Amino acid sequence: MADRPSPTASPVPADDPVSTVLVVGGMTCAACVGRVEKKLGRLEGVSATVNLATGRAKVSHPASVSVAGLVAVVESAGYTARPAEPPAGPPDPTRPDEHRRPPDGPPGSGGEEERRERDRLLVTTLLAAPVLVLSMVPAWQFRNWQWLCFVLAAPVAVWGAWPFHHRALRGLRHGTATMDTLVSLGVAASFAWSSYALFLGGAGEPGMTMPLSLVPAASDGVAHVYLEAAVGVPLFILAGRWLEGRARRGTGSALRSLAELAAKDVAVRRGGVEHRIPAADLAVGDVFLVRPGERVATDGTVVEGSSALDLSLVTGESHPIEAGPGSPVIGGAVNSGGLLEVRADAVGADTQLARITRLVEDAQTGKAAVQRLADSVAAVFVPAVMSVSVTVLGFWLGAGADRQAAITAAVAVLVVACPCALGLATPTALLAATGRGARLGILVSGVQALERLKHIDTVVLDKTGTLTSGRMSVIAVTVPADADADADAGEVLRLAAAVEQGSDHPLAHAIVAHAHRQGDGLPLPRPVGFAAAPGSGVRAMVDGEEVAVVRPGELSGIPGRLREAVHAAETAGHTAVLVRVGDVPRAVISVGDTLRSDAYRAVEHLRRLGLRPVLATGDREATARSIAGRLGITEVHAGALPEDKAALVTTLQGHGGRVAVVGDGVNDAAALAAADLGIAMAGGTDAAIGAADVTLVREDLQALPDAVRLARHTLATIRANLVWAFGYNLVTLPLAAVGRLDPMIAAAAMSASSLLVVGNSLRLRTWKPSRPRAFGHGSGRPRTATGWETAS
Repeated sequence: MADRPSPTASPVPADDPVSTVLVVGGMTCAACVGRVEKKLGRLEGVSATVNLATGRAKVSHPASVSVAGLVAVVESAGYTARPAEPPAGPPDPTRPDEHRRPPDGPPGSGGEEERRERDRLLVTTLLAAPVLVLSMVPAWQFRNWQWLCFVLAAPVAVWGAWPFHHRALRGLRHGTATMDTLVSLGVAASFAWSSYALFLGGAGEPGMTMPLSLVPAASDGVAHVYLEAAVGVPLFILAGRWLEGRARRGTGSALRSLAELAAKDVAVRRGGVEHRIPAADLAVGDVFLVRPGERVATDGTVVEGSSALDLSLVTGESHPIEAGPGSPVIGGAVNSGGLLEVRADAVGADTQLARITRLVEDAQTGKAAVQRLADSVAAVFVPAVMSVSVTVLGFWLGAGADRQAAITAAVAVLVVACPCALGLATPTALLAATGRGARLGILVSGVQALERLKHIDTVVLDKTGTLTSGRMSVIAVTVPADADADADAGEVLRLAAAVEQGSDHPLAHAIVAHAHRQGDGLPLPRPVGFAAAPGSGVRAMVDGEEVAVVRPGELSGIPGRLREAVHAAETAGHTAVLVRVGDVPRAVISVGDTLRSDAYRAVEHLRRLGLRPVLATGDREATARSIAGRLGITEVHAGALPEDKAALVTTLQGHGGRVAVVGDGVNDAAALAAADLGIAMAGGTDAAIGAADVTLVREDLQALPDAVRLARHTLATIRANLVWAFGYNLVTLPLAAVGRLDPMIAAAAMSASSLLVVGNSLRLRTWKPSRPRAFGHGSGRPRTATGWETAS
């Protein structure tokens, strides 16, 4: 064999650690997980987290430790390993293997290996079934039935159980013992005893019968055969692991769903000619077509056309999003309406779908604190069980018990022990929860984030882009009392928007957009002689009249109703502009950032979950107080700079609070990093998302309380799994040791324990957030940006 590179080839370890993901094969239980982690952890500066359900090891190591060296260490422990191949973008749906399963999925997830497992299980079932029936139904035990059972049981004990024997021998060569060691010893002992009984113990005499008993019984001068245990143990464990593998692949369905969102090919216009090319060949700047019913091939901006996009499978957004020229679109969204021409802005690994895929993959390699304890126990569990089995055998023989009963009790101890359930308790729940979270628009960085999310008691909320839309829009258009409110307001808005077409100010964009919506898309008049005075406003001639959109300034010459509108806007934290036509004040337009329609419900849900909401914003005191008053938030920190937000988090933590920060901007990044848990909103900056532990890709703010509920439900599921896994062994091991558990029943119970853990985790795939229907705030209805609304 060629020499492998040494994992410590460089004498000086690099200062900066790097992260590598390895795909590890041959792991079957939590003892295997502990073995791999221990081996890798012996290297200086190396730490590893191994996930049994996904078959992946996430290794943090100095740059001086090569990936080849890490692979060599894993192989020296008796397992196979290779570096995971991170996709450049979402998994390629044109590749059938990736279309069925996530890349580098759990061992056994490939089609060929799955077929081998199924075939072995089918043949084992055909051979074992007659043995089980004849052994357990005395009325059917014909003359020399035991010899037929022996002939059928031999290939099961050797070939059917060969995966266990092979892994046990491989572990023995590397000085380790795993669950396969226990199964192999149990099958070998049962078959060896039965062979002895048949050939030398009198059980092979014609006419011998064996009564049915679910617990081992001492013989009456004639040794019993335990061929049903020799075939039942591998049969039940093979069946359990096959079902368990299918269920585990089900928990990882989130990555398969993401793979299916990627478009296979796309229509591109180059040089005025339409071409159909693979989606992977798209380049930034290409203009591609999205016809009704097709998926958007990659992230981009609409150049021409308008339509409604269904984002439910990408971000969990339940309502279609209208898209038109200038609108950003996300790869994977389904076009529900007209033809769109889209310019590609990001391709491959830079797309939002690729980032979501990476976040889900990273989250599924984590490990809860309680699971780390379980893995530590499992690492010494198998050697301890082997010691107990030998002790039980010696005790019963020393006490003068029948050899048959003593051996049966020792075999039952070997078979019933199940560290598999311990190893699957967290990863299966985490796989299901992160997949469900992705479908709900909630991306969690890992199980540690889930643990912290469950325990937070204070939520610091940014205002702009979190509680509000983050976009300026027209709140109200107020005309003098003596004017025709609707007609005059519409005309003045049209004139003001015509002037503002020449300005790049956010206020101008808001007024023009509002006029387009109110005018049913009719074109605005062209301004003549446009002039802008910085800090004052803009002027132009429109339809032969001079129109000015300016700051109110002195209010003495303004009609009373317009003065009231200016005061109301300032009190609410909005910006008021005055529209003059000639020298006559015609209207006041209030512009501001609008409150999200779901903000009240989200904040109320947080309160009902026992969380304390705190508003921290860099905006003015009046604006902050207005927003907080609508939402029922009593603790407000206005005018907060980025360092002030981070200091606020530290102060709250100093008073015993476990703080989560919700934000979307660069100014929130420091606070997000300082918090116990950082939560970034959809559409946030890369700095905010990079500093966050949880990303809400759904525009609905209800995703925030949903994330808290999901975390609590997931951790409760993990605890239930571990209670069952520990409790099962605490009950069954003593029963086996005192001779009250048949090895065949022990094998069925062992397989059932793992299936119960996986089945309990699978319930998370269909979890739905339950939300309160009634709210209490003032008159009992939530106050929103548009007035009183009835809570649904």
